[in-house]
Amino acid sequence: LARGACADCAPKARTASGPGQGAGQVFSFRSCSPAMIDPPAPPVPPGKLLARGVCRHLISLDFMPMTEHVPETGLRVDVIALGPKGEIWIIECKSSRADYLSDRKWQGYLPWCDRFFWAVDQDFPLELLPEAEGIILADGYGAAIMREAPERRLAPARRHAVGRRPSAFPGAAPCPAGRRRAP
Repeated sequence: LARGACADCAPKARTASGPGQGAGQVFSFRSCSPAMIDPPAPPVPPGKLLARGVCRHLISLDFMPMTEHVPETGLRVDVIALGPKGEIWIIECKSSRADYLSDRKWQGYLPWCDRFFWAVDQDFPLELLPEAEGIILADGYGAAIMREAPERRLAPARRHAVGRRPSAFPGAAPCPAGRRRAP
């Protein structure tokens, strides 16, 4: 095979043999395209992109985020984060109106956090979201808190239960934004 040629390109490779053509060298008339070497990655679902941007923002605030956390059977939060002062935030990522309207469990997350936020993209109709909860505008690269969430301090026993779960901090499922910076 020509150096750097894949099996698909091999038939198009030949060895030069004429005078002045670098006898014995292998030339390829067509190089391999990256799509032929590595198949394209599957598209990332919009909710996971939002979670990635949220995690990046939380890391910049010295929070330790974790995605897809299960506080109890039947509940799975998109992002849960432990703050530098021990506060626990839950962020639910909603990529569309239909995604939000189909979520019937979000109020079950409130007893598991000190603050609750919705993370949405810039095209989401914000008037759908409850005014009593925080809002984070996000994309796959970052986020910004648009409305602060009210604080509801967890009872010490509940706070201890959140931290004692098998998947508790530092998370068994790391945040897609990467690891927390060292202090």
